[in-house]
Amino acid sequence: MTTLADILRQYGTHYLAKLGSRVLPSHKRVMQDLTRCRTPEMGGQTWYCQTCGDYHYSYHSCRNRHCPKCQNERTTEWLDRQRERLLPLPYFMATVTVPEGLREILRSHQKVMYSIFFRTSAEAIQALAQDRRFIGGTIGMIGVLQTWTRALAYHPHIHFLIPGCGISENGKKLRPAKKDFLMHVKPLSVLIRAKFHHACKKTGLYNQIPQSVWKQNWVVHIEPVGNGEAALKYLAPYLFRVAISDRNILSLRQGQVTFRYKDSKTNQLRTCTLDALEFIRRFLQHVLPKGLVKVRYFGFLSTKKRKFLEKVKELLGMLFDPIKKIAEKASKPFCCPRCQKPMVFIGELPPRRGPPGTVSLHAASF
Repeated sequence: MTTLADILRQYGTHYLAKLGSRVLPSHKRVMQDLTRCRTPEMGGQTWYCQTCGDYHYSYHSCRNRHCPKCQNERTTEWLDRQRERLLPLPYFMATVTVPEGLREILRSHQKVMYSIFFRTSAEAIQALAQDRRFIGGTIGMIGVLQTWTRALAYHPHIHFLIPGCGISENGKKLRPAKKDFLMHVKPLSVLIRAKFHHACKKTGLYNQIPQSVWKQNWVVHIEPVGNGEAALKYLAPYLFRVAISDRNILSLRQGQVTFRYKDSKTNQLRTCTLDALEFIRRFLQHVLPKGLVKVRYFGFLSTKKRKFLEKVKELLGMLFDPIKKIAEKASKPFCCPRCQKPMVFIGELPPRRGPPGTVSLHAASF
């Protein structure tokens, strides 16, 4: 099976040579980490099977958040935590997408522009929720940034998962949302655009933004999502999953990468074939800057206002319910790949260069 790491090993050096100084340090780091992940370069552990006499070498993971091999366990842990915090209320999903004319400035100035995108979208939703025609109180939200389409195109948008209630200013009343309705999207779209415009004026990037984006309608969509659990399952993979998983890469032949994806309109599987360097470029444009948080909490779901969440639970009659803790997974023995019997731990393997051909991207390349 062809993996993302295989493609980077074979064509990463060519990609770096072609783009030179235009390759961001964060992109170089991702390329280096992914090609070293679970190889001798990372070091690891040696195990011995007393049943069949085999030695097994288990190499460490890179733990880079953009590595498709390293994120499944973190996704499960986050999902378990959020399930515990679900409220017995209807939930809504609000999705905010920036116009195409803004995408280039977002891609080239990610730290500044993604933060503005998060802040202004959340402020607009919260401001409209305070209107008594909709909710009339402080709401809670989980926001998740996603930058890709299923075909790896750059398409930045934010999903907000919102419990269908607000809490009054004095914290004494719970204000439920109307059935299957949170707020009107047209005034929300206008408000988000206005707040985004005002925030951009305070940066040195304003003159680089096409003025047409301030005159067009911004795409905002809100839909009811039941009790919120299905929406959490939908969002969880986007927190830790990368733009493409290894299982969707079908082949690498003569410099061409073929991968599959599900068409969002027809729900049918399709394939796409790209030049290897173009494939790497598309993947790397979804690499986030170091320290940028792609999931954020607002309103009574934020850490600073957690006391309001406790008040919401009290008003819902939940405060004295026993808090369920995530059970720690029982430690399972490491089993022999051949006979499936428990193996004996021998010792740690120090990081080193693997045999010739195992990794072709070396630190010097970066």
